[in-house]
Amino acid sequence: MEKSYTIIAGCGRLGASIAGKLSEQKKDVMIIDRDKTSFRKLPISFGGLTLAASVTDLERLKAAEIDKATVFIAVTDDDCTNICAAQIAKKVFHIEKVVTRIYDEEKISLVAGMGIDTICPTRLSEKEIADYIQIGGRDYVGK
Repeated sequence: MEKSYTIIAGCGRLGASIAGKLSEQKKDVMIIDRDKTSFRKLPISFGGLTLAASVTDLERLKAAEIDKATVFIAVTDDDCTNICAAQIAKKVFHIEKVVTRIYDEEKISLVAGMGIDTICPTRLSEKEIADYIQIGGRDYVGK
């Protein structure tokens, strides 16, 4: 069985949290962020690797052994960076499982049909709120 290796682009709250959880599960994980001070967000117990670099720099991605990655997750705070990094991971390095966070729903079409999974916080929030209202949550104001 092939060993799992995940590369996470972006060490904000979400990236750091995902990296921490994967590390707790003893998974091989590398987190990349342009700003090395962002690695402070990682849990003290984080046992993975960090790389201060642009997540779209091909040479730095090669140095991170992206060719061995089984999962690539792009969660920087910039949609265009996430889309570009995800496309590089999928089309240049042929990573099977690629996920990107995209805030602007209109940009989701840029990766449609490429085999890249998208997470859109706006859509997720809309769905959660709609579900909450339908089931009549305890704290729902209109109840």
